[in-house]
Amino acid sequence: MPPHVLMVTAVAANAPAGETMDILPLIMNASGVVMGVLFLLISLSVVSWFIIGYKALYYARASSQSTRFLDAFWAAKRLDTVYQESEALADSPLAQMFKAGYVELTKITQQKTQSPDGSFGEGSIENVERALRRAYTTEMTHLEGLIPFLATTGSAGPFVGLFGTVWGIMNSFRSIGLKGAANLSTVAPGIAEALIATAIGLVAAIPAVMAFNYFTRKVKVLSSEMESFSNDFLNIVKRHFLR
Repeated sequence: MPPHVLMVTAVAANAPAGETMDILPLIMNASGVVMGVLFLLISLSVVSWFIIGYKALYYARASSQSTRFLDAFWAAKRLDTVYQESEALADSPLAQMFKAGYVELTKITQQKTQSPDGSFGEGSIENVERALRRAYTTEMTHLEGLIPFLATTGSAGPFVGLFGTVWGIMNSFRSIGLKGAANLSTVAPGIAEALIATAIGLVAAIPAVMAFNYFTRKVKVLSSEMESFSNDFLNIVKRHFLR
């Protein structure tokens, strides 16, 4: 018989009458510090799963709407038509960048009309570039929002659980000292309680790390698309508007 099975059998045989080794009673009878650790880990896990669901839907909408925007952008013959299309694509970072660049281009065009010699002012293309960079920074802030919490949960969760485990094992050794007995029935509940903290720490951390890595890749893909679109838009502006 495997050693771990023998240990569990021995613990069950030596447990006092009426005492159970089920997980829920162990959690309910845990010490205050371990209960605090478990509450913190469960809270981190719940918040992490909320962020995972929210960001997954957000990135799905962003990718879908960006694809729709690019189709409309390259198929349209007028930028004002694209601007009207982009009004309905609030979750597309490409659409928001286009709106910022188009608004700045409209201001420059109006300044040209009002200029006595009908020429563009100095630094016109730089103004459009700055508008695109500001929009890029704003959209990247939205895309990266809440992701650091997943990284924090993934990195800190196991250590918080380990703290609960160390505390539970300390209590087990205190019980040995107080009772003067070192049998399994004395130390097993405290050790099991302690290991539950580590297990919940891992349960909170593993999905958070996996989601963080996945979302980080999604952000990189969308960032590359925004940079590519920015270059394309500037080329169009230089060729057709700022000549």
